[in-house]
Amino acid sequence: MVVNLPQSCERALLERFLKAEAMALWAVQAAQLQDVPPNVSAFLRRHEQDEQAHLRQFEAMLGRQSQGRTTLPSVPRSWPALAVQLFGYEALGLEFARLLIGVRPDLSSILDDELTHVGFFEREIGKILAGDPAAAGQAQMSARAWWRKIPKTVDRYVEDVSLLPVRAQLREGILCALQERFRAVGLQTTGT
Repeated sequence: MVVNLPQSCERALLERFLKAEAMALWAVQAAQLQDVPPNVSAFLRRHEQDEQAHLRQFEAMLGRQSQGRTTLPSVPRSWPALAVQLFGYEALGLEFARLLIGVRPDLSSILDDELTHVGFFEREIGKILAGDPAAAGQAQMSARAWWRKIPKTVDRYVEDVSLLPVRAQLREGILCALQERFRAVGLQTTGT
């Protein structure tokens, strides 16, 4: 997705990243409470540190704290479903990181981290799909369920007034990029 955003979109993108990084941090913390493979557990601990650093960075840039949570979000208990959810939201974060570095090239390290996180979950999804057929089926079912919810999430992320001139293009580009990433890893986003 290539959308050249004007500098006037910078604050909106930073605010979305603040929210997204907080949500990602809570999801990673919740995921660590689930029964996941040992390599995933180790990755999630490092991932949590990355998300905490990103969150502090965006809080400093915006001059405000993210909204705190008193409880962690609900995440799927089974690893195949959890892997799909984490992969999907990391892929969404990657698309926003691509947009962000268009207006803030100095934040390219965020894009590098997002690529690392997405790459990890792509490999894990590949293992799931190539392994136990029941786990693969669960991952496919989770991908379709996640896909039904993501358009509304994207709509919320592109609703800022500064994004109005490119809102439709952003929405379409993000959804197309996500669908292509899901297909490339072997996940279906439709019932077929």
